Amino acid sequence: MAKGLGNIMKQAQMMQKKMAELQSELEQRQVEATAGGGMVTAVVTGKQQLVSLNIDPAAVDPEDVEMLQDLVVAAVNEAVRKSQEMVQQEMSKVTGGMNIPGLC
Repeated sequence: MAKGLGNIMKQAQMMQKKMAELQSELEQRQVEATAGGGMVTAVVTGKQQLVSLNIDPAAVDPEDVEMLQDLVVAAVNEAVRKSQEMVQQEMSKVTGGMNIPGLC
């Protein structure tokens, strides 16, 4: 019985190590999303941090600032969504599909 428990603990420690390595790797990975046919591009890390926002000068219309704001919001939200999806996929590879609270 103790041997089985020790084995489970060893597996848990290995999974914890893999998760820490993956989280560190994901901090470096980036995803990109665009809005308005590429007029606005947002780049977000695996930690859901916005690292780059590119706005095509053609998207800047002083008469329609709301449209530009909407494009920025759409691009950032899509980049964050893609980042979260990437993290979920990578984490499920390590956890074997188990949903472990607090990891994603």
